[in-house]
Amino acid sequence: MENIALIESFSEFKDDKLIDRVTLMAILEDVFRNALKKKYGSDDNFDIIINPDKGDMEIWRRRIVVADDDLDLENEEITLTDARKIEPDFEIGEEVSEEVKLIDLGRRAILALRQNLISKIHEHDNTNLYKQFKDLIGEIYTAEVHHVRPRVVILVDDEGNEIVLPKEKQIPSDFFRKGDNVRGIIESVELKGNKPQIIMSRTADKFLEKLFEQEIPEVFDGLIMIKKVVRIPGEKAKVAVDSYDDRIDPVGACVGMKGSRIHGIVRELGNENIDVINYTSNLQLYITRALSPAKVSSVKIDEEKKRAEVFLKLEEVSKAIGRGGHNIKLAGLLTGYELDVIREGSAIEEDDVELTEFSDEIDGWVIDEFAKIGLDTARSILNQDVADLVRRTDLEEETILEVIRILKEEFED
Repeated sequence: MENIALIESFSEFKDDKLIDRVTLMAILEDVFRNALKKKYGSDDNFDIIINPDKGDMEIWRRRIVVADDDLDLENEEITLTDARKIEPDFEIGEEVSEEVKLIDLGRRAILALRQNLISKIHEHDNTNLYKQFKDLIGEIYTAEVHHVRPRVVILVDDEGNEIVLPKEKQIPSDFFRKGDNVRGIIESVELKGNKPQIIMSRTADKFLEKLFEQEIPEVFDGLIMIKKVVRIPGEKAKVAVDSYDDRIDPVGACVGMKGSRIHGIVRELGNENIDVINYTSNLQLYITRALSPAKVSSVKIDEEKKRAEVFLKLEEVSKAIGRGGHNIKLAGLLTGYELDVIREGSAIEEDDVELTEFSDEIDGWVIDEFAKIGLDTARSILNQDVADLVRRTDLEEETILEVIRILKEEFED
């Protein structure tokens, strides 16, 4: 009964660790064998018999009987006198089996056994946790905010597992409080020492793809395929979709009536602007669609250099480029081509001046900001409304007014 009582004391935290009894017994055997090796130098002549159903375990030590005058006694040997204390009719050369009581190992050894057991169970838990979340990489996962720190949010799932959401994996507009439920994808599982660190991401392209699978039945059922997703998290995204079934309009099915289907996804991503476009293997048409909402006049492709010149009317240029250059950047990422915007009839009017001619008076980065929205001459800027320029660029109104003053002076002169 001593063995049973001790084993029960060792396994009292079994339920807390959610470890089954069979696994616990296997860990116990490994721990006890290590203890036997430490005490006797070897565990080769020890038999450990485990009964998982009863939670019982017996340790038997096998030794060969040798003469009393054998001074060089090995772990596997016992003197005749000591053997006959166990059973009086033993003879030299016979094998003696003797049960070892755990209590005989000593109090310090038992404390060490307990500590080793806890360590082994933690190791077992960490291995299982690592395998569990490795299989979940790329899948949507929900956890609750446990602690908010400046550079990271610590989440905890229903099983008490800790998940890390770093600042750089959060959408810029994300704001979390303790107790909030957070959705993201499991992006990676890294071993920090023996403990797995589970990393969640809300900025990965894969997160948006999985949201489409979760929110749109035709995508989940495989009737609509997500060909490619590109994002500037929290700002804008483009999703190329396709369907083998001509009866299904993939864009319409994803967006829904008045945007009803995609609205939940947009809200989840902090009002990220999502363009859904029809995928096509026709590269010219694909580039044209990728630059939506701009209307493209024509496209000239250089497949060798992976570049394309996109010709647009003047009023379409700013739409193609988008605020902060987001639209053209994402269109390039979606198609895999570097896109150059060319204004139709872009020859400069006789009395117009290239904006770069003012580089001695206007900072280069300011000129670049105007170029991002397709404004690269003096008159193209002077023809714009100031409030509209403030909205479409990252420039302050004061800076824009100063640029306009400089340009007007040129024409007044």
